[in-house]
Amino acid sequence: MLKQTGFAGAVFILSGGVAVAQDQTGADGSITLDPIYINLGQSQIEAEKSGRAYTVITGEQLVQNQTRYVADALRQVPGFAVSRAGSYGGLTQVRVRGAEANHLLVMIDGVEASETGNGEFDFGGLQVADVDHIEILRGPQSAFWGSNALAGVVNIITKGGTRDGFKISGRSEAGTDGTWLGNVLLQGGAENYDFALSGSYRQNDGFNISNFGSEKDGDKNGTINGKFKVDITPDIVVDGTFRYVNRRSDLDLDGGYGTPFQGLVVDGDDQTTTKELLGSLGITWTSFDGALTQKARISDTNTLRDYLKHDEYISGNEGNRLTGTYQAIYKFETPAFADAKHQITAGYEGERETFRQRPADADFASPYFDASQFEKHDRTTHSLVSEYRGEFFDQLYLNAAVRHDANDRFKDASTYSFGAAWKIPGWGTRLHSSVGTGITNPSFYEQFGYIPSSYKGNPDLRPEKSLGWDFGVEQSFFDEQLVVDVTYFQQNLTDEITSIATPDFRYTPINQDGRSKRQGVEVAATLNLTGGFTTTASYTYTDAKDPDGEIEIRRPKHSGSLNAAYTFYEDRARVFSEVTFNGKMQDTAFTPPLPSRVTLKDYTLVNIGGSYKFSDKIEAYARIENLFDEDYQEVFGFNTPGRTAFVGLKGSF
Repeated sequence: MLKQTGFAGAVFILSGGVAVAQDQTGADGSITLDPIYINLGQSQIEAEKSGRAYTVITGEQLVQNQTRYVADALRQVPGFAVSRAGSYGGLTQVRVRGAEANHLLVMIDGVEASETGNGEFDFGGLQVADVDHIEILRGPQSAFWGSNALAGVVNIITKGGTRDGFKISGRSEAGTDGTWLGNVLLQGGAENYDFALSGSYRQNDGFNISNFGSEKDGDKNGTINGKFKVDITPDIVVDGTFRYVNRRSDLDLDGGYGTPFQGLVVDGDDQTTTKELLGSLGITWTSFDGALTQKARISDTNTLRDYLKHDEYISGNEGNRLTGTYQAIYKFETPAFADAKHQITAGYEGERETFRQRPADADFASPYFDASQFEKHDRTTHSLVSEYRGEFFDQLYLNAAVRHDANDRFKDASTYSFGAAWKIPGWGTRLHSSVGTGITNPSFYEQFGYIPSSYKGNPDLRPEKSLGWDFGVEQSFFDEQLVVDVTYFQQNLTDEITSIATPDFRYTPINQDGRSKRQGVEVAATLNLTGGFTTTASYTYTDAKDPDGEIEIRRPKHSGSLNAAYTFYEDRARVFSEVTFNGKMQDTAFTPPLPSRVTLKDYTLVNIGGSYKFSDKIEAYARIENLFDEDYQEVFGFNTPGRTAFVGLKGSF
């Protein structure tokens, strides 16, 4: 990442996150950094011109740190908390700034990937093999992105094609726990088109995620990803994306009500199979010498999940989301007034979601059986969005947005957002701040119930609402070799959805009275020394409580990371280390006579690795994860991986 020629390949901390900027060296020896862009829902913007707290993780970082799952990359991001239930491929939830997992919107190549059933995205199957970069926004983003962007957005962009011929690259990796990985990427194109097609397969035998028995719980994951772009004319471009994920993960389930193992994870021959299909087709038309840009896109997401026991079907569900969008972007300048540049965006989004549960035979015999629970349900939302961005005196940047969502199943909602950034000339200082509102619509499970039938839906639920703001200072020192960013955030949640017991011994969701309060501090720093050394560090303090003042589960109060890398031998060799700290946190326990809350101990994980380039096209690498064999839990009752080791070879042609 950092070349031996001093500050080349500089790494920046931008608004509390890490972003890698590509550089060019001028004739006078000066270094010019290419701008880093992020998407704010309606259009793209240079990252430093946004007042929102963000992080950009590049594909180069993922490769150099030998990261295999997006969730593991997010562990290094300020404000994020990751909880994986057991082995690789197990249900993995990500929470940001003390919010819930379904308050984080996940996009892949412009397609919403969060599941319709529970409104959240399972990061357990998201590999990084085809990822070009990851854009992360923290704080309420619903004015730009709609429902579920209540606390943040993870926007994943996969690798695209090339217009300078054809290129093929790939890797193969093996490791402990019966792990094997293989992936291949084909990129190509000509003067007026380009495309990319990738395939990745990873399997592992796993380990026993239960404290009982000796059965191993593994995972198999196959992913195919493709995208293309065609210039119909110099002003009209058509593009498309396609992604298919097929995975099978072993499970261990609760021992069962009334047994000695109630609330505990017990060995069992249980599996879940998941098939995810995402696709989109879009067109972009530029006119008036680039002043007006119009974009239209249709996208579709389908998720099919089955639960098996002894390879026999037990139950399952299927969800679909069809989305159509249109937006018009107009740019103009007013040199006589504040040397300003302006951009106005207006757009429309229509979305139809469907969800259906497929019951098991045992559900029909349940005294709580409710046939309506298993019908196919649907809902539609029509949204209008407008946005303004302004640049003044080449140092002050303002952006604002407002959105209105018209829902056919619950109350309509309006959200807004405002951000500002100021680069103080000559000081190396950048101030950034944002304020906004967010919403998360009730999930289909919460509206209509879910298997088992004892969970009764509530069709009268209101969307959860949030108001949040943050303020940060980014300061560079020593000609930008040291960059530090400190951000304070505060976010309150109202109408939080929680579950209560009913008189007929069932459970049902309700909108909770009162306000959930979340606040904290995010700190990030990067130090780039000459001679090939780079060091990054982050720390997050999070105080998240529900309306009753109780600490929210699986959200550590203290967390952080420290990473160091050294590149040497004419950039052919590289070694690195990663240290991740997760403080004590609360979790739920349903194990009599234990209390309903337990405290999971803090833990520190250390990973080390290295790579060596035999040539510009062939490179070998190795890494050790959990070097000191730390014993820890991310979810109560689930074991986690011990020390593991991996070796691999990658090449391009």
